[in-house]
Amino acid sequence: MADKPTSGEILGVPYNFERPSIGRMLSSYWQPGKSMLVEKPFGVGYTLNLANWRSWVIVGIAGLLLWNESTKGSDEAEESEPVEVLVDE
Repeated sequence: MADKPTSGEILGVPYNFERPSIGRMLSSYWQPGKSMLVEKPFGVGYTLNLANWRSWVIVGIAGLLLWNESTKGSDEAEESEPVEVLVDE
């Protein structure tokens, strides 16, 4: 049986299933001079390049959205009152 490749590209989407290492992980997420998206060090697809300022804008927006969602959910729980349901038979 032929050995299957552990990294490559399918329909333009990169994949890499080689055993991950700390060095490869760090070098994948920090690539100065590269675009905002870089190939993932393990798995399928792309990830954010943390050396690019645009990636930090995306992380900040995602953090604000998560914070807003968590604070909105706690406000609704405090304001809600029990509802009584009457069923006529």
